[in-house]
Amino acid sequence: MKKSLLWQILIAFILAIIAGLLFGENTRVVQPLGDLFLRLIQFIIVPLILATIIVGVTSAGNVKKLGRLGGKMITYYLLTSFIAISIGLLAGFVFSPGTGLDITPDAAAEEPAETAGIVDTLLNIVPTNPVEALSTANILQIIFFAVFLGIGITLAGERANPVQRFFDGLSEIMYKITNIIMLLVPIGVFGLLAPIVGQYGLDVLLPLIKLIAAVFIGCIFHAAITYSTAVKSLGKMNPFTFFKGILPAATVAFSTASSSGTLPVTMKNTEENLGVSKQTSSFTLPLGATINMDGTALYQGVAVMFIAQYYGVELTFTQIITVALVATLASIGTAGVPGAGLIMLTMVLTAVNLPLAGIALIASVDRILDMMRTAINITGDASAAVVIESSERKHGT
Repeated sequence: MKKSLLWQILIAFILAIIAGLLFGENTRVVQPLGDLFLRLIQFIIVPLILATIIVGVTSAGNVKKLGRLGGKMITYYLLTSFIAISIGLLAGFVFSPGTGLDITPDAAAEEPAETAGIVDTLLNIVPTNPVEALSTANILQIIFFAVFLGIGITLAGERANPVQRFFDGLSEIMYKITNIIMLLVPIGVFGLLAPIVGQYGLDVLLPLIKLIAAVFIGCIFHAAITYSTAVKSLGKMNPFTFFKGILPAATVAFSTASSSGTLPVTMKNTEENLGVSKQTSSFTLPLGATINMDGTALYQGVAVMFIAQYYGVELTFTQIITVALVATLASIGTAGVPGAGLIMLTMVLTAVNLPLAGIALIASVDRILDMMRTAINITGDASAAVVIESSERKHGT
């Protein structure tokens, strides 16, 4: 991404915060700019994911290499998610955000819909109708369909070459369209962020400032320690180069609170700024946007400690381990959309018998927390791509 566009994004980010603080809810007038940007992202997301994953799978050349890529990716995602939830639990213990809090849960607060169990979630990854999955933008099912279509093309050999060339051409077309939409990122960031800052203001944030600080500092710590160590030791990349390269995508993620919605920017930054090949990025990043939720996992740890402290419940060591394991596994089935963290939180709270009513305590500031954890989510995806790319180069591929 060109430096001028990076500066435009950062300026838009700062102006959005200033406008939100100065004009409050009057900033809703710029909301259509943000909505337009989101619609443009949604417009390209399905064909982009379908085409790029198929190209990524077919370019692997054989199923054995594909399995190697997948194994590395899942291992990295699960390991960093477990570290993230551990940091979240530690931050919740250190900051004690729920201790001495004098607020009443809002009974009218909208609680997240019930979520399916882990087994049902995994079964639902398999589409019964791929066309329906495409039309409803079910990202997990689209990824499953694309992976198997790519495997089928690989196994079919020369007879499937026309199909492979079609998707290769489609992926290039979607990249060109993405480049056009990226020019509107600064406008989109301003249109999305200013109304959010104007809506919440300081009155809503102050009572829960310790909760917000615990999540923000935990996320920064996870990025500074976990990702820096990973990209330097495993990815052979300077951490400053990494964070500078992924900053535009992190800014968009912060504004949209959607890992999937940020995917086109994440792929563009990872390939152009971090030197990751399309073969690696097209396979790891779409999957990462859906199943790799480090920021969300960290948030679960803080939220569970917050709710336990508010209700005066002292978690046992076994319950803490249960939280870590359930949050790590639940992140696999949590879609990369705004508010998915609250759905995931119901699974974690149920696992350790904490009151679900505690979710209402967090609901008022969840959007603010969602923005930070989403930025960490996509940064984690990019770090995985860098690490896997370095590992694959060692194999001479």
